[in-house]
Amino acid sequence: MQQTPPRGSGTPGLHRAPGLLRELMLATQDVQKRLGSRLQVNPTDLEVLQLLILQGPLSPTVLARSLGISTAAATVATDRLVRDGHVSREPHPTDRRSLLVVPQEDSVRQALDYLRPLVEGTDALLAQYSSAEQVAITDYLERAIQLTRDVPQPIGPVAGPEAGKGQAP
Repeated sequence: MQQTPPRGSGTPGLHRAPGLLRELMLATQDVQKRLGSRLQVNPTDLEVLQLLILQGPLSPTVLARSLGISTAAATVATDRLVRDGHVSREPHPTDRRSLLVVPQEDSVRQALDYLRPLVEGTDALLAQYSSAEQVAITDYLERAIQLTRDVPQPIGPVAGPEAGKGQAP
């Protein structure tokens, strides 16, 4: 059986950009793993912390909804992050019955310090292109992001090569 070359790897008729975009996604995942290791948090807890860094304090319910996880999972992740000193639970300023999950300054600083060279390097790289090229790059990335988000979510278990093995007929 002949192997199909990866998309965008020089295959006739396919542009190289999608393959490079895939490499960028893999490199980004690697950065995420290294950041999680640096902060000593698991991937779910890192997602929670990053959302809080980007959006500021959130209620546990909004946190769960934003990440597409159950409120129980958000609570467990928040418990770990509180235990490890990355976030705190604080009273909501306008709703006495509610709490907010708040990222701690030291954790925010550690994450931003780690990512700063990447952010500044990316910005400097983009500055090397003309305004028109920057518009085209931004347009391509926005559309690629939307295409990625539009991939349908699986409904129920996904059958794989192991599906059906070991089951009685």
